[in-house]
Amino acid sequence: MYCVQNIHEDLLWLGASDRRLAKFENVFPIPRGVSYNSYLVLDEKTVLLDTADQAVGERFFENLCYALAGRELDYVVVNHMEPDHCATLGQLLCRFPKTQVVGNAKTITMIGQFFDCDLSGRSVVVKEGDTLTTGRHTFTFLMAPMVHWPEVMVTYDTTDKTLFSADAFGTFGALNGNIFADEVNFERDWLDDARRYYTNIVGKYGAQVQALLKRAAAVEIQCLCPLHGPIWRENIQWFVDKYQIWSSYAPEDRAVAIFSGSIYGHTENAADILACHLAQKGVKNIALYDVSHTDVSYLVSEAFRCSHLVFASATYNGEIYTPMEDFIRDLKSHGLRDRSVALIENGTWAAQSARLMTGILDTMKDMRVMEGTVTLKSSVKEAQRRSLEALADKIAQELLH
Repeated sequence: MYCVQNIHEDLLWLGASDRRLAKFENVFPIPRGVSYNSYLVLDEKTVLLDTADQAVGERFFENLCYALAGRELDYVVVNHMEPDHCATLGQLLCRFPKTQVVGNAKTITMIGQFFDCDLSGRSVVVKEGDTLTTGRHTFTFLMAPMVHWPEVMVTYDTTDKTLFSADAFGTFGALNGNIFADEVNFERDWLDDARRYYTNIVGKYGAQVQALLKRAAAVEIQCLCPLHGPIWRENIQWFVDKYQIWSSYAPEDRAVAIFSGSIYGHTENAADILACHLAQKGVKNIALYDVSHTDVSYLVSEAFRCSHLVFASATYNGEIYTPMEDFIRDLKSHGLRDRSVALIENGTWAAQSARLMTGILDTMKDMRVMEGTVTLKSSVKEAQRRSLEALADKIAQELLH
């Protein structure tokens, strides 16, 4: 049975949520599920903006057929060709043989790569600044390459001041009836998933996101329609400002996150002692994670959020403890920069992890390794406890002054 909601008088949400999928892109845990948003404009010509994942394909087509109410589908605008948004596109083109596909040149090429369908006479190829008028509405197309695929574009409805933003401004999490951000407590219940979505999916492409934000700033946005998560019609600038921070790699909070890579618990003990000293010195909202236990997508998100990072790692086979090394290299891959970093290392013999972690951090931009690296030989002794307190002093002074 269909499940459709109105956004404006002639703009409908045709989306659906998947609460069964365990990992988004078969990588990122999504315990709260994910939504796949699709939008339909009922103008003199009908316009569908993106399709949906095959997992919700049956619901998507029920929604679309109900909303069309027997009308032809004149256009489908393909803002993003990733299969979670286009897996049902091939079936759609078979069901609606008169539908014209609107996309840029790269989009049309990718459609041929994913599907065996002939688009001869069925495609409208657009480039930056091109427009499409469908009656009351005029749509302008803005190219957004590598946000986060090369063919990505966004579509701006100049009539109702609505931006269909593809994967930008999306978030993990199923929609539970409330499809608008102002109908939920977004900062409490959604912001962490929005940050985790951005940092892991799009985070590598900060420069490209900045370019898109600059162009988007030139138009008035009264409604923001992403392909995942809630739709924005109020307080839009607050969320845009978050994207400005994340895409510039500036820390969102002046805060410390401690990441522990411990084999038998001795390195974790040092991390706990450091956290306690920080708390005693007035530092609040300290985060401490076991890198072996917490999925790396959460760790990446926290590293983007915090200004100060502590990596506490055992030495393992003469190298960095494997989960810690994977995590730090993931941060490098995502372009993280401009953080203050403190190091704790452990090695019963030949401790190497601090030197090796520093080697990776030195290849990243503006990562400042603080003085006072703490070295353990197996476990924390009184001398190391004093060193941890001294390190806490340095971190606290930077955070609180």
